Parts: sequence; C-alpha cells; structure tokens
Amino acid sequence: VSDPQISPDGSRILYGVTYTSIEENRSVRQLYVMNSDGSGNCQITHFTSSANNARWFGDGSTILYLRDGQIWSMKADGTGSRKVSDIPGGISEFKLSPDQTKVMYIAQVQYATKPTDLYPDLPKSSGREIDDLMYRHWDCFVETIPHTFVADVTRSGKSLKVAPGKDIIEGTKFELPTLPFGGLEQLSWSPDGTRIAYACRKVTGKEYAFSTDTDIYLYNVADGTCENLTDGMDGYDTDPVFSPDGKSIAWLSMERAGFEADRTRLFVIDLATRRMKELTVGFDHGAMSPVWKADGSGLYFNALAFALQAIFSVDLEGNITRITPDDLWYDFGAVKEDGDRLITTCQSMSRPDEIVAVSIADGSFETLTHENDDIYAQLAQETYELRWIPTTDGLKMLTWVVYPAGFDSTKVYPTMLFCTGGPQQCLSQSWSTRWNFKLMASQGYIVILPNRRGTMSFGQKWCDDVSKDYAGQCIDDYMSAVYEMKKEPYVGKMGASGASFGGYSIYYLAGAHPDDFDAFLAHAGIFNQEQMYMMTEEMWFPQWENGGAPWDL
Repeated sequence: VSDPQISPDGSRILYGVTYTSIEENRSVRQLYVMNSDGSGNCQITHFTSSANNARWFGDGSTILYLRDGQIWSMKADGTGSRKVSDIPGGISEFKLSPDQTKVMYIAQVQYATKPTDLYPDLPKSSGREIDDLMYRHWDCFVETIPHTFVADVTRSGKSLKVAPGKDIIEGTKFELPTLPFGGLEQLSWSPDGTRIAYACRKVTGKEYAFSTDTDIYLYNVADGTCENLTDGMDGYDTDPVFSPDGKSIAWLSMERAGFEADRTRLFVIDLATRRMKELTVGFDHGAMSPVWKADGSGLYFNALAFALQAIFSVDLEGNITRITPDDLWYDFGAVKEDGDRLITTCQSMSRPDEIVAVSIADGSFETLTHENDDIYAQLAQETYELRWIPTTDGLKMLTWVVYPAGFDSTKVYPTMLFCTGGPQQCLSQSWSTRWNFKLMASQGYIVILPNRRGTMSFGQKWCDDVSKDYAGQCIDDYMSAVYEMKKEPYVGKMGASGASFGGYSIYYLAGAHPDDFDAFLAHAGIFNQEQMYMMTEEMWFPQWENGGAPWDL
C-alpha cells in the first residue's frame, strides 16, 4: 500500500496497492479511493499494467496517473480512461504545478554510446568502449540519464493534453534527478509556479564518481535562468521544498563531502536575504522527508531515532517535538497534513504498509486501510522483543529479537543472527521482501537483529564508528549479541546471514569465529577490499570507508 493523496476538498484519499503474482513473476499496482475516515474503500482500476504516480486534478472529479510511460486521465470513479501525453521514449514520474497549468516530468536522454551505435550490424552486441567514469550505476550501464522537463497542461473542453516539454538542463550531461535512487522529491514547484527548486550534482566523469556534492538550485521557469543557493556546502544537499508563501525553501544537507551517511540536517533559506539557518542543531539523528506546515510556521519531518522511524515537527526557531512516541514499534512514512492529523503510511517487521491517520496532538494513530487483514487472519503471529545488550567497550546496543509463533521457552530453537548492510543501515521496524524476518521466524527460527556499531539512529558517533574499522568493534558487537543470546536455554544451533556489508561480516565471522556458528549464508558480500576499489562505480564510497585508495594506505 503506497502514496496516499488527499483530495482537494479533503473528503477522500487516493492510493495504490501492489499485487504480486508468483506464477507470472511480476507485480501490478492498482488504484483505490476511500473516504478520509477509511470507509467506502473502492478499487477504481483493473489494469494489466501498473498505474502509478496518481494525482487529483482540478476539483477532484479527475485523476491523472502514469501508465506504460505516459500520463493518463480518468474520472474519480475510474471510468473514462484516456491517454493525455505522447512523450517520445516515455516518462517515469510527473509533478503538477500548484495551479495545474504545467507539469514537470522525468525522461531519459542519451548519455553514452550504445553497443549498437558502434556495431549497427550486430544488434545483439554487448561490447562497449569505456574511457571515463561513471559508466555504470549498480546493475545497469549508463547509456541514458534522467533529465527533468517542464510542459504545459492544455485543456480543450473536457479534454487534457500534455505535449513534450522543455528540458530544464538541456545540453548538459548532469542527472536530474540524481541516480540511482533520486526522483521528483528532488524538485519542488514554487506556490505561484514560476520557479523550481531542484537538487543536482553538476559534475561529470571522474569528478562525479568521487563526489557527493549535490547543490540546491533555483530555476526560473520563464527565462531559464538558474542560481546555486548552496554553493560552498560540499556534502549532499537534497529534497528542497518551498514554503507555502514561496518566500523560503527548506532542504536536507550533509556537512561532510564524500560521506553518504553523515547526519542529515534540516536547513531553511530566506529567498529575500539568502540567510540560511539550520533547524536541527543539537538533534543527533538524520532528518528526512521534510514537509511544510500549512501555516508556514515550521515543518514536519521523519527521522530514524533509536531504531524507529518517527515523525517530528520543528518550528522556525529550531524547537523540535517528537509526535509519534517511542513506545509505538512502527516505522512511519512521509506525511501530508490534514487538519489536526497527518496522513501517512505505517509498517513494522510484522506487517507491510497500511495508510494511517496520526494525531498531531499525541501521536496516536488510526489505521485507515486494511488491505492485508484477510491475509494476516490466516497467519500465526510471531513475537518481538527489544533488548539492550552490553558491548565490549561498555556501551549498550539495541537489539531486536524475533520469536516464532507459539514460542515455548522450555524448547530449543535454531537461531539466526542477521548482519545488516550499508554498512550504515539501521535495523528499524521496517518491512522488507528481500530479508523478511517474519518469514524467517515462521520457519521456526529465533532471529537476532543487532544494531551494531555503524548503524544509523543512535547518534552520529555510533554511525561513524564503522568506517575504516570493518573488522573491529562492529564485529565485536555482533559477537556480544551472540554470546548474550547463547546464555538462553532455548537458543540452539546458531546460524548467521547477511548481504553486502552483511555478507562481508559473514565472511569475517566464518574466518574469525567458526566455532560459534553452525551455518553461514552470505549474499553479495565484499570479500576483497582492493578488488572492490577497482570494480565499484561510486568511488566516493571506498575512498571514505577505507580512508583512500589501496596504494595510498
């Protein structure tokens, strides 16, 4: 369940539900509408391909959405579907201007030479000529890159049309939004639709590969002029959002260049004076998903705090209030203000997202969707425990423990240590279809989930303490959790699993602590740091994490 959108009159909520077919090995996302109190839930699409990025249009009688790479419109009841754009090559995401007369969208532009450009008579050729970085992002070669375009939304009677738009960084080889994970959350319309704030890393090649220096730019839609608002701020600057009156922009900023896991600070800039102010001074967690309050008096944001993704508010003086209490073992998503409540999504290790309404006053919440209730009614429920485990250097480590349904402390259970990746990934109450702890426990395992040194949400020093020390304190932390749990009479054979840095941890545990485990499972693990430096595309990562190139150490 994802992407709740409140109707213009506040009476309804539009959202999507993704269904996965094991037989067909694919997923399809359908659209739903419900009343704002969760009643009257109705599926309005029954497509064979996914409907995404759905937005209310006009007075709420029309919905625009993305399907098969184009923008479509339909009535709010799902009838009258028609395609309103025909963008060459298709688009991946769109965002309407506040007055809905314009739309920005993401489309791919040519970046590098394709194999068929070199060998047109060999259409299946995979050969490439590579003479610069970056030539790859994760699992794909960089042949095209995303650019953002602005187009007019024209009306003729009851019909809409979106024609191909203007590339706002035309002629450059910069990415907008930034690969591999950026989307239109990196761009924001001003309330009057005349300007766009966006985050971009305006370097290419080798310099790009070693840089995390994205900046916030202010683009004038009418004349195409652009200004860098954060020049001299060398870390990631992302997620710009205009204030309701258009006089300020808030954004997220990391201070240290080349480090992807620095504390994410929340800043505001006054566009008249260009004066900047950090609103999260003294807040030792990373802010995310900033949203202005409707009256402009401050912002809402999310942050991982002690292994829970909570909702916070901050005023323009920097006074921070936690809205969702720390005894609610859930992770909450980005919010939309709706009177005295916030509409968002909520998940846990036990259940995937549902849409909820959170009280701004006390953080309590009401579940509005129940898309998974029928499935969970058929499943036995595992139990969860939070333990603070002593570490070898005299600190305490938050560790989740998942017990199988029907757990009996007089019996003995196989137990699985999970080693997380990142290396700065937090083990919060998040739901994953990649490593699913509910599924592990359902097979009869006790699952141990230590937030060892390096994981986020326990202050920046705890996070920093894994860099340049992959085989040090973080491994000791894992073993502290293992030894503590082995004191329990119900813990039997001990396995360990993990991916990426978690895979590295598995390899290290297999070599250094073989007698403490009965089985290991590693996926996509680092096993040779020197080779990783030669092979990776994001050079800033090994440069920071290892302290430099192998030949410099």
